[in-house]
Amino acid sequence: QVQLVESGGGSVQSGGSLGLSCVVSGYTALPTVGWFRQSPGKKREGVAITMAGGGTSYYANSVKGRFTISRDSVKRTVLLQMNNLKPEDTALYYCAARHAGGDVFDESQYSYWGQGTQVTVSS
Repeated sequence: QVQLVESGGGSVQSGGSLGLSCVVSGYTALPTVGWFRQSPGKKREGVAITMAGGGTSYYANSVKGRFTISRDSVKRTVLLQMNNLKPEDTALYYCAARHAGGDVFDESQYSYWGQGTQVTVSS
């Protein structure tokens, strides 16, 4: 049974840092995993993606240079390090496992989702 469990959210002041963790189970190898976020009243958006095999990562323009996604295939864990956080980064953050090809930021390409972890950035 596939399961994704996020942890590491919290509250921080603007300019601060947080690290999120996503433990993935139910796969023989760590798949393509993405971090997405959703703020109240807004559509869920892709933030960062790490491709299966670990060779390539993608970032939304809004987080480039501030967020770093990494993966540990042995621990079946995907990390999201968030630096220089801004109030507009406040959202519920989800990790998800991808099942299909196409646009890596298209959430319809992702079958399995975690429960989400809240990140709140105050000004």
